[in-house]
This record gives sequence, C-alpha cells and structure tokens, in this order.
Amino acid sequence: MKDYEIRDITLAPSGHMKIQWVKNNMPLLSAMEDEFRREKPFEGLKISLSVHLEAKTAYLCVVLAAGGAQMSVTGSNSLSTQDDVAAALADAGLKVFAYHGATDEEYMRHIEMCLEHKPNIIIDDGGDLVSLIHEKRPELGKEVMGGCEETTTGVIRLKAMERDGVLKFPMVAVNDAKCKHLFDNRYGTGQSVWDSIMRNTNLIVASKTVVVVGYGWCSRGIAMRAAALGAKVIVTEIDSVKAMEAKMDGYDVMMMKKAAMLGDIFVTATGCKHTITPEHMMTMKDGAILANAGHFNVEIDMVGLGHAAVSQFEARKNITGYLLANGRTINVIGEGKLANIAAADGHPAEIMDLSFAVQAMSAIYIKDNYKNLGKKVVDVSEEIDEIIARKRLDAWAVEIDSLTEDQKKYLDSWQV
Repeated sequence: MKDYEIRDITLAPSGHMKIQWVKNNMPLLSAMEDEFRREKPFEGLKISLSVHLEAKTAYLCVVLAAGGAQMSVTGSNSLSTQDDVAAALADAGLKVFAYHGATDEEYMRHIEMCLEHKPNIIIDDGGDLVSLIHEKRPELGKEVMGGCEETTTGVIRLKAMERDGVLKFPMVAVNDAKCKHLFDNRYGTGQSVWDSIMRNTNLIVASKTVVVVGYGWCSRGIAMRAAALGAKVIVTEIDSVKAMEAKMDGYDVMMMKKAAMLGDIFVTATGCKHTITPEHMMTMKDGAILANAGHFNVEIDMVGLGHAAVSQFEARKNITGYLLANGRTINVIGEGKLANIAAADGHPAEIMDLSFAVQAMSAIYIKDNYKNLGKKVVDVSEEIDEIIARKRLDAWAVEIDSLTEDQKKYLDSWQV
C-alpha cells in the first residue's frame, strides 16, 4: 500500500509552519507530546484517524505518533482538508490519504486506504471509518480494540448501531465529554461559524435577522455570538424544552415556515436532514445567506435546491448563488458542508486543545480497558474531564478553591 495520496509533497513547508503555530497555542497537547515521547503509551499500536485535516488535527497526529503510534490519516470532509497540512504530515513520515476537493468516490477511497493498515484504535469524526468497517470491509476491523468519536453526528450513528446490536467494538463518545461539548460545540462553533460567514460574505451582521436552526450546544454558541454582533436572533426547534430555553435566553422562537420569510442569514446545526427545504427557500428574501454547521451536508436540502434552481453561479469564493424560479437568489456557503471548516479554518486552537486532549486520553483509556468495555458506546470518565480541566486552569495560572473535610462531610450527609 502507498504511504500517502496527497496533492503535492512540495507544499509541506507551509503545512509545517501552520502546525507549529497551533502547537504554540495548544498547551495541553504540547505537554502531552513531551509526556508521550518519554512514556510511549501507543508503542506497537496502529491508529487510523479521520478528522478534518487541518493544522490542529495534524498536531494531534504528531502527538499520537510521538507516543509510538503508527498513524494512518485521512480527512472527514473533502473541503476541509488543507493540502499543505496533509503534505507536512506525509513529510513527517505519517501515512496520509486526503486532498482538498476530493470527489465522493475519491473521499471514500481515502477512508478505505486509511483503514488498510488494520488499526488497533480508531479516531473518527462523523463515523465514516467505523461505518466502512461495519458495512463493507469487516476484515479491516479484526484488530480494532475500540475507538473514539469526535462529533454529535457520529455519536448518534454509533448509538443507533449499538441499539441494533451491530457495533463490533467499544467507542468512546468524546463529543459528550464536558471538556468537549461545553467548549468546542458552544464557544468553538459559535466563533468559527461567524468567522466563516463574515470572511466569506464581507457583510455586516449587526441589524440583520439570523435564524438558527436547532438549539443544542452548537446552536447556543451560534445564537450567542450572533446576538453579540448585533443581530436579531430567531431559533427554530422541535424539542419543547430546548425551545423554552431559547425563549428564556432572549430569542424569538417560531416554526421554520414563518422564520424563512424573516431571516437574512440562516445557520443549521441539528444533526438531522432537510431542516431547510426548497419550500422554505422559495419564501426567503432575495439574497438570503445559508450556512450549515452540522457535520453532513444534508441539513440544507442541497439536492432539492439544485432541482428548484433555474441556474447557479459562483457568487463569491466559497459562495454559490442559486437563482430560483421566483426571481430571487439564495446564497449557500461551502456547498452546504460544514461552513466553519469547509470555508474557513475551523475552531480556534485553544478550543481544539481541549477536545483533542480528550481524544488522546480516551485513546489511552481504550487501549487499557477495551477488554472490559463491551461492544457499546462508552462515556468519557469524569476523571479524564477533571484532569483536563485542571491542566487547562494551570495553563491559565488560575487557582480555584477546594472543599474542606467538613464541607465534604456536610455534602455527603442528609442531615443539616
């Protein structure tokens, strides 16, 4: 098997520079790299990784390799792969199979090539590695101890597999760790989505009406940042409790068929399909902007939009305009794929430092405990969350209080 299938190895110097930049701003992973070089926790093990292949992910790969892992790497979205970063990893001796703009067929070939070294541990983002093993190539999963899943969408897929009794090995739900979803999903998505929208449109957010589809942790961050930028925010939901939360957080809440007529900018973040349909688009304002912050490009019905459009054109780099039969134009960022990474640089380095620290520690947890975990989705332990939180506070030079023995006794007792 080839060691890499990338765009151009000569791009490596630019990629190395990007990786060094994020390393300088990821203190948790930097400390882990030093520890891993000494202790080699993954010595003799093979890891296959499919995560958005940009600089922060690349540095995670470097850290795992420092721990002795034989790394095989691909991206989890063809538009989020940065060719110079992929080249830098290949230049460093890792197996890399990804390039920007790969077709669906090429993307799936890279997923398969990433698995062909028969990994012991899988690190997935959206569940494509795990799904390929279970649906088409079970022989590639014979050596798998277990793995880790990065995102909400992937955890949903894994829990469905566990429910149906088909999951072949334990998978840690990294997304559900406190040090992941409370920070990555909320603050990371909140900042990076608006980074993508603003840099790609070069339009002001203040004074506009923003429709946020869903009100999970990612949507909370998107809505919070939109409001801070001066937008009026509308939330659409299917969950009564989350809808109530959005209302109490100060946002208007309504059905999509009504919100569609009011919004200037629409952002989806649900993990579901067709949350914005052609029927909604036909009632939108001329020039409405659509962006997806969910893992897969199905939240906005892009197929339906293609059929409904009279024509389409490049409105601006990373923005496709669709002329509808009613004479109005709908603008979609990043082909309806994950806008903050397909059309920008993804989450800030400090945020991914937390998430990838959870990934690295969860991979060690799988290695040490896989025989006792069963074939199911496993929660990240409270101990891992606590260790990472303490290390992050230390990096900020922040000290917090501790309970006294008397306070511990009081909290453990039912008597006042």
